[in-house]
Amino acid sequence: MNLEFRATESRTANSLQVGSYGRWTGIRGISDLDMLYIMPAGCWSDYKDGGQYKLLRKAADAILARYPNTEVYPDTLVVVVKYANFKIEVQPVFEDESGFWYPYTKNGGSWRLTKPRAELTATRQIDDDKNGNLRRLCKMARAWKNKHGVAMGGLLIDTLVHNFLLSTSDFDKTTHYSCGQMMRDFLEYLADQPKQDRYAALGSGQHVKVHKRFEAKAKKGLELADKALEAGEEAKANNRWRKLFGRAYPLSDTTEVKKAYIAEAGYTAENTEEFIEDRFPVDIRYTLRLECEVSQHGFRTILLRAGRGLGLGRLKVFKSKSLQFWIVDQDIKGIYHVYWKVLNRGPEAIRLDKIRGQIEADSGSKMKKERSDFRGEHIVDCYAVQDGVVVAKDRIHVPIVDQSEQ
Repeated sequence: MNLEFRATESRTANSLQVGSYGRWTGIRGISDLDMLYIMPAGCWSDYKDGGQYKLLRKAADAILARYPNTEVYPDTLVVVVKYANFKIEVQPVFEDESGFWYPYTKNGGSWRLTKPRAELTATRQIDDDKNGNLRRLCKMARAWKNKHGVAMGGLLIDTLVHNFLLSTSDFDKTTHYSCGQMMRDFLEYLADQPKQDRYAALGSGQHVKVHKRFEAKAKKGLELADKALEAGEEAKANNRWRKLFGRAYPLSDTTEVKKAYIAEAGYTAENTEEFIEDRFPVDIRYTLRLECEVSQHGFRTILLRAGRGLGLGRLKVFKSKSLQFWIVDQDIKGIYHVYWKVLNRGPEAIRLDKIRGQIEADSGSKMKKERSDFRGEHIVDCYAVQDGVVVAKDRIHVPIVDQSEQ
């Protein structure tokens, strides 16, 4: 970009890393880097009147000339530089006293304003004021949202963490030893948020949209955090925190790594469970919701989640039923691929040596058919993978019982 627009060879000048990467609030699994390229002010006259796409096209051509074997293309307001499971989004911008003006190519083209410098400054300032706890909490919140499929953008997370820490002085001087309590209180803060469709971003005050509500999942996360805190320093506390944060949370010194076999009620089975994090980076940004149709010839067909939503409680499924899982709702933009995981739990699954738990690609129907052959807790996970990254996920529990247990 510098060679194209300034005839200089600097690899860093006139660029600004923004987004969670630039704010240092991202975690392992981050799938993109947002970067601004600050255009020479003298070029403004070349693009100000309807030249939005022209600017993106010229920027893309400059990058392609240097990296001819990489997929590079303009996309609405950025130039996408695409790799196997990572992408860089380069946004050429013009800077003035108001902030950065970036090109938007839809609806005839326009220039829009963004103020990332103010967001970066606020992140650094509050993080310093709160003894490094802003970035700590932002990272923990991301681990939680990826584990539980909470569709929250990075700027929304950082803004809510910022607002939470400004609402309390409890964590002004604390260190990482208080992270568990801080995360617990933050989840309570999220669960108690009033319904609203946008927030004012930290620092800049620009609108940050809330695409999907997060209060219900925050309430469930609060319950997990309370249980983990109750365990104190016991080894089981680590396993409880892993239920909140996922497998990135460390095992305790006394916890063994995944065993080849598992045992329960005197039975032993091969531990065949796989984990999506071992195959793809996880960066949840969209929502996905599963439903399960339970049917058997001669019996009334029921929808498992719809029944729960009608106040029927946690519906149980009898044996010998036909189960069909499918994606009933999603807001994923673009093409994505579906993967499934079916995990059986309980002594009956172990006795039959049918733990399962392997990650399997969808056949193309975006549906999964199963049968309720034996009693126990059965869990079905669905993952949406886009450009080599898990961008949405959901889980549904199917408790299978004998008719005598109903």
